[in-house]
Amino acid sequence: MAEYDLKSIYSDPPAIVGGKPVRESLLPFNEPWIDEEDLQQVEAVLESGKLAAGYKVRELEERFSSEVGVRYAMAVVTGTAALHAACYAAGISRGEEVITTPLAFSGFANAPLYLGAKLIFADVNEYDLNISPEEIERNVTESTCAVVASHFAGHPCDLESISAIARRHNLAVVEDATSALGASYRGKPVGSFATAAAFSFHPEATITAGAGGMVTTDDEETYRWLKLFCNQGIVRERARLVNAKEGPWHYEVQELGFEYRPTEIQAALALSQLEKLPSFLKRRRKIAARYNEAFRRLPMVEIPHQDPDTEEAWNLYVLRLNPECLRADRKHIFLALQAEGVEVGVHYLPVYLHPLHGWLGDPNVCTLEQEPPCPKAEQIYGRLITLPLYPRMTDADVQDVISAVHKVLAFYSL
Repeated sequence: MAEYDLKSIYSDPPAIVGGKPVRESLLPFNEPWIDEEDLQQVEAVLESGKLAAGYKVRELEERFSSEVGVRYAMAVVTGTAALHAACYAAGISRGEEVITTPLAFSGFANAPLYLGAKLIFADVNEYDLNISPEEIERNVTESTCAVVASHFAGHPCDLESISAIARRHNLAVVEDATSALGASYRGKPVGSFATAAAFSFHPEATITAGAGGMVTTDDEETYRWLKLFCNQGIVRERARLVNAKEGPWHYEVQELGFEYRPTEIQAALALSQLEKLPSFLKRRRKIAARYNEAFRRLPMVEIPHQDPDTEEAWNLYVLRLNPECLRADRKHIFLALQAEGVEVGVHYLPVYLHPLHGWLGDPNVCTLEQEPPCPKAEQIYGRLITLPLYPRMTDADVQDVISAVHKVLAFYSL
């Protein structure tokens, strides 16, 4: 396929060096789609006066479990809480090793740490930036108890290979699906493969409740532990009480649980948003397709990999810069796009490079005095730049992003 000759199209200098910007006002990196129906659903809950977790939360859980194709779903207050609960219910505990990816939101790696586990970072595939099954296998030891697999930018990881490794070594699998609601792997929804899976309702997620999350599982025993953990360790079922002779008011705290249940307000908004999930996904995929078509012939960048066995949620659109074709580094390209009126991002700094993991003092998560544990992730990170992609973007917004990228790359190409 022939390459674009951008310099013949974009002769004006970029805004960062005095040219006219593509946009007069900044296009936000993300903006949730909240419509009148969402507002009405939230207002109805507020008018009811019943705000603590109740029938709306239960309705959301039932609807969500059906969407993902599993038997059980547990709603929680945040995506991080969902990961914490999923790791707990999967049996991760103090002193055990958990293999995970370095390319994910930094907060996701905290969940095993909350439980006293030790993180072992396995490098990523170069093509899709997801955790490499071969690197998982290489890092398994007698102390390994679980794999936490994140779906990078909403692109499903190789769940079949990861599941096979887990079966061979008797490991639990936790899916970090916080960026992947609506994605599928070989025709099956993401979130239905693992011991437990975590989803997010953050404003930058596929659907939003302002905050909130969900844990899914197909296993009854895992679900029982989820309920205990997310409800302050409280047991009310008489058959499970230690002292069942007390009256009907009696409950018992049988575990050190957390207050992780969401409000009816969050559930009402999430339910309303969930009804729009198909249209949200359709719009995200249409925008991604326009980006792919606009950038696939440019030697200065690489578009995201798409596996024919998967359907992506397109939570993020991450381009890879090719520095050998550019006379500016990633930071300068980033600032140049911002100057054009397009807010962009970078996803993600390898988790173990955050100071916390160096301060933990573990040589497996500190690169200050040794070779990096995940050299591919570190090398690729320096090339990544994320473009806006969300349903509220108009066709004109999408074209502005394309024009800004083309204009900046034309100026800085070799």
